[in-house]
Amino acid sequence: MKQWISLNMTPGVGPRAATKLLERFGSAENVFHATRRELESLRLRAETVESILKREFHEKADEELEKIKESGADVLILDDGSYPFLLREIADPPITLYVKGDWQACFDAPCVGVIGSRRCSTYGENASRMLAHDLASNGICVVSGLARGIDTAAHRGAINGNGRTIAVLGTGINQVYPKENAKLVDEILASGGAVVSQFPLETPPLKENFPYRNRIISGLSYGVLLVEASERSGSLITARLATEQNREVMAVPGNITSKNSFGTNYLIKSGAKLVQQWQDVVAELPDEISASILPPKLDDEQESKEKSKRQEQMPANLSDDERKIWQILSSDEPKHFDILLETSGLSFGDLNAALLGLEINELIRALPGKCYAKRM
Repeated sequence: MKQWISLNMTPGVGPRAATKLLERFGSAENVFHATRRELESLRLRAETVESILKREFHEKADEELEKIKESGADVLILDDGSYPFLLREIADPPITLYVKGDWQACFDAPCVGVIGSRRCSTYGENASRMLAHDLASNGICVVSGLARGIDTAAHRGAINGNGRTIAVLGTGINQVYPKENAKLVDEILASGGAVVSQFPLETPPLKENFPYRNRIISGLSYGVLLVEASERSGSLITARLATEQNREVMAVPGNITSKNSFGTNYLIKSGAKLVQQWQDVVAELPDEISASILPPKLDDEQESKEKSKRQEQMPANLSDDERKIWQILSSDEPKHFDILLETSGLSFGDLNAALLGLEINELIRALPGKCYAKRM
């Protein structure tokens, strides 16, 4: 363990250099027994070679282990049986992974990355929160990067869905960035989620660290869902990394006049799966996972019988207006407020009252863009 942490702390040993070293020597222990000639043959930086030969970070690794223990965190190393198997599959997995919270349960669950713009619109925030809520409540662990905007909404949606979420940091595990999300980290841990980082304790939020964080988000996940992203959004980097890692790439469509929708709409045009509801995401996961979560598909006759059965199960104690709206709405085809207004024949005020009553009784849900659908 000490040698792995020491190697991870060595300047110049990033994911690619670490991969070369491990491919050549087999383990972190063997790296520190290598000769100068062997190390130089890998074309490492001169200061990196010197640091390894002098074992400069062995003492700091001892201190790091003590601090990890005191903070209630754990550290996983690449050859550890507890290391997440999906992340181990990528080309350059982090050789150490600092983890805190109920990380084992999170890694055991099927994970999906939910990412997007820091400067998101209300539409993007609502979509992220809704989809993360529904995914988490159906057993999917939501992975995101704790950034402002879409990431924050995804973590909160998963928590509100009584599910699990993993926050992958671009800092040390004890350095929350942005600082206003410190309370969110506490909520993630309290709800059975986890916080993950490849970086040593006390690592500040350096700009160059976040692409490394992004590859962990996609590496931990079966697929990545991009909710909202501008043309130059860093989330598009994560989508590219997901493609390179042979992960599913999915996107929520957006308003074509909004700059925040350029990235998502571009990905859909390029072949990413268009996502409107959580079932669209689960359908892209491996068959054994999606089959365990989604109900079996019905043929036309079975679907007709099931629809009639659902209509017969109208909740009691509804007002006439609520009953009318309940009959118009379905669970799989959201309807806009204006359509409900026209179809029902109700006044603006009566329709609002009926929708509010159905929401309070948790019979329908409000969706972005003034749309409504029955709860499943």
